[in-house]
Amino acid sequence: MAKVTLKSEEELRVMRESGRLLALVFSHLDKLIMPGITTMDINNWAERYIVDDLQARPASKGQYDYQFVLNASVNHVVCHGIPSATQKLKIGDIVNVDITLEKGGFIADSSKMYLLGDVKPYAKRLVDKTYVAMWQGIKAVKPGATLGDVGYAIQQYAEKHGYSIVREYCGHGIGREMHEEPQVLHYGSRGKGLVLEEGMVFTIEPMVNQGKAKIKNKKDGWTVVTSDKKLSAQWEHTVAVTSSGFEVLTLRDDECIPSEINQ
Repeated sequence: MAKVTLKSEEELRVMRESGRLLALVFSHLDKLIMPGITTMDINNWAERYIVDDLQARPASKGQYDYQFVLNASVNHVVCHGIPSATQKLKIGDIVNVDITLEKGGFIADSSKMYLLGDVKPYAKRLVDKTYVAMWQGIKAVKPGATLGDVGYAIQQYAEKHGYSIVREYCGHGIGREMHEEPQVLHYGSRGKGLVLEEGMVFTIEPMVNQGKAKIKNKKDGWTVVTSDKKLSAQWEHTVAVTSSGFEVLTLRDDECIPSEINQ
């Protein structure tokens, strides 16, 4: 198993700033994302804001030859949706916007679901339950817990509500590099896997499907969709293991732990 790099308090301080700036990007996107906008408009605005206003670097651009600053995954797109100048969002769509940002040498990674206008109740339920599933995983983070505990919490909640977990993609360690060890699966068994230690930092980003878990890749080499063309949702945060539990480094001002999370 590859070595997991523990972050020092100084490194965590820098990562908090990267996370704070990334949260600001989403706060501004809240005012921008509406029916009629294209996913390329979202990409271009985010790039200008990150570079010009925040004096930061959009960490996804150039990574693995990817030429955009975010992924915009609409409806049955599971992840890695490529921004398009011709894809206009419309009333009833759900879209995941996934962004990475580097400041001071350290990267933060987060994604948020947006609901366009009056969406169908089943779409809103999927989005809401996926958000809670992510928090179930986050709440399992503490020293001495295992990555299996995190995956188990997410999987049990999602499946209890009739959904399936995508298994081909997972969370990941993050720091100076976008993808570090460990891999963070969104399914698993209690007590199994890597034991968590203070100073670990990783993403938790479950992809939850309305229908079956099976996915397929489109010919563009990036876009991943559900095989049955049913909806998919995802939320993501960058999380640090602290001495007593966890700290969400990308937490937005409008967020709090959902009331239904097991206390």
